[in-house]
Amino acid sequence: MGNERPVYVIGHKNPDTDAIAAAISYAHLKKLKTGKNYIACRCGNVSSETQYVLDKFGFKAPKFCGDVRTQVRDMEMRHIPGVDENLSLKDAWAIMKENKVVTLCIVEDKLLKGLITTGDIMESYMGSYEANTLAAAKTSYKNIVKTLDGELIVGDIESVQTEGKVLIGAGTPDVLEEYIKPHDIVILGDRYESQLCAIEMEADCIIVCAGSKVTMTIRKLAEEKGCKIITTPHDSFTVARLIYQSMPISYFMKSENLLTFKLDDVIEDVLPVMASTRHRYFPVIDSAGRYKGMVSRRNFLAASKKKLILVDHNEQSQAVNGMETAEILEIIDHHRLGTVTTTKPVYFRNQPLGSTCTIIFQMYQEAGVDIEPDMAGLMLSAIISDTLLYRSPTCTEIDKKAGAILATIAGVNEEELAKEMFNAGINLSGKTPEEIVHQDYKKFNIGKHVVGIGQISSMDSNELSHIKNAVLPEIESIKERDNVDLLCFMMTNIIKESSEVLFAGSNAEIVMETGFNVASRDHKSVVLPGVVSRKKQMLPTISTTLE
Repeated sequence: MGNERPVYVIGHKNPDTDAIAAAISYAHLKKLKTGKNYIACRCGNVSSETQYVLDKFGFKAPKFCGDVRTQVRDMEMRHIPGVDENLSLKDAWAIMKENKVVTLCIVEDKLLKGLITTGDIMESYMGSYEANTLAAAKTSYKNIVKTLDGELIVGDIESVQTEGKVLIGAGTPDVLEEYIKPHDIVILGDRYESQLCAIEMEADCIIVCAGSKVTMTIRKLAEEKGCKIITTPHDSFTVARLIYQSMPISYFMKSENLLTFKLDDVIEDVLPVMASTRHRYFPVIDSAGRYKGMVSRRNFLAASKKKLILVDHNEQSQAVNGMETAEILEIIDHHRLGTVTTTKPVYFRNQPLGSTCTIIFQMYQEAGVDIEPDMAGLMLSAIISDTLLYRSPTCTEIDKKAGAILATIAGVNEEELAKEMFNAGINLSGKTPEEIVHQDYKKFNIGKHVVGIGQISSMDSNELSHIKNAVLPEIESIKERDNVDLLCFMMTNIIKESSEVLFAGSNAEIVMETGFNVASRDHKSVVLPGVVSRKKQMLPTISTTLE
């Protein structure tokens, strides 16, 4: 799949078993059909029921993705390798020219250490140096030799110059003795007397220009005195000009208050920062500070939006954060038409079935793709969960037939699987009332109203009674924290095929009593015989009543 940008297949916030299973099964189908990179994701925590199903059939929870706004990682990056701080100015300039960039990143053990720009190098060329700058910059002889296109014929090329100044050895030996000091680097011609004088005055290095020969006597004396000898084909003027280009970039780099971007930075947050500076290139690092590449202003303009396939929802309030900035390719759903809008036409498959996984089952069949036993078990679990083991009014004959085929492939009993799933889902030990309400929870925009509906299902009446006692005292505060106008929490008894609904909101009691033609219990809950579906019974009735 190479560097191909992935497509994220993702369900709604507070995902239920259908949302998770649909993301996994549809991403798998798309991969098999296209060979491209489809990644199942989630934008909420996995419930106890869903985790049980994942463990039973050997799946890992999809990757968490809480925000799909365009990030720095979605841009085309210039992957110019980081350079070592000991690189010479001359070599740095050559790399910049070769790659047509104006900035290089200095790294150490892959971590960003500093930056150098063409402006920094130009400034170094135009500046007037003190005679001891080469030593102050701790310039290596490896750099000096390479910069001068020379050869070190005496001495250790791994040495670093840390003392002394650079000077041109013009004049008679008597004159040279006046200004050559220990540790100096002396640029000379082929005059034997001048070479001898520099060595005797304890110079650290003599640079012999114009390809001049160096006698064996001078070489032996230099070795004895610890003086290095470099020969170069360039003349004295050129050497004097080039030698300062051998200094390491560490002497000129910026290492403090670096303007960097992280891979996960959101573009809309980055753009104002970029607009406030005149830099053309910006280094990109990961969360550990490792250098990953560079981006330019032009790269920001061409940043790719994340590509999404939405499953089990088409309401913007239920979608992953930043969905409106992403590119939606497909929507596979079984709910009412919601508020998701797209900039381009998309493949939209919406069928009035009990589960999104029933639709995806059909798509496997249409594509002629065999369903493996573990995938069949996962998809079956989603259908059982969403249809309450075929008892929900949303359930159709198509759901039942799909479930029967998947049960055969998976080699499981539907009744037994349902009991295991629902028992796992009702295991609420250690969970707060808010976590219980949000375990399977969706927000809906109905006109000017925002309605939140949570649901929990069980085959055990006593368990539901315990849940009611835990949640009821907190229902008002949960409603306030969720910032909804009406909050409903359905406690569905699968065996009795009924729900008790706890509610909160200024008009909640009127809506529930009027819509369902029942009387409330202590102004806090209603019992709704035959009502088990949030999608087909609760939501339409509340919508009609509010409107």
